[in-house]
Amino acid sequence: MPLSHAVLALLSEGASHGYELKTRFEAAVGPQWGGLNIGHLYQILDRLVRDGHVVRSHVTQSDRPDKTLYRLTEEGAAELTGWATAPHVRGGGFRDELFLKLLAATRLGTGTLTAFTAAQRQAFLSDLAGLTRLRRENDADPLVALLIDAAIAHIKADLQVIEAAEQRLTPLAEQAPGITATEDGEPATGDRHLSRGGQ
Repeated sequence: MPLSHAVLALLSEGASHGYELKTRFEAAVGPQWGGLNIGHLYQILDRLVRDGHVVRSHVTQSDRPDKTLYRLTEEGAAELTGWATAPHVRGGGFRDELFLKLLAATRLGTGTLTAFTAAQRQAFLSDLAGLTRLRRENDADPLVALLIDAAIAHIKADLQVIEAAEQRLTPLAEQAPGITATEDGEPATGDRHLSRGGQ
């Protein structure tokens, strides 16, 4: 997640200190993104300083503790511009725990597959209702509204996956043997029991 570039984008508007950057980031992307951990933010800032994209200076305050201000450098501005104008390319593969759950549920039989898809459908519908409410409350900020719209689109796509999974995986689940486990952890196959019976 290129949070470092988001920090550079915020610093392009002027110098800021850590907690101010945290507040501005959370206001810019809205509640759907989630909070920004201040410790992680300072790690990002340290890395940006090390890479020459940001400089820091200390400001003395008479009535409060000194604060550290961070400013964008020319190198940082060039890095930000290059990143902001390059297309977003998703990493190779598609990893999602949803598919691991479908893998397990299918191998445990139709009852498990049906139970999982029903529970997951309900969870997605609940998420969708919450996002729809959030969208109504955040209509004023176009960036936040766009982020929520993207989340809604993802949930709707996930719902389509669950519907397709139920149709396409049920035949496989009907053939699944279910759980075959033994107390000693060895596979409960017919050959194993036959070999022991012959001893």
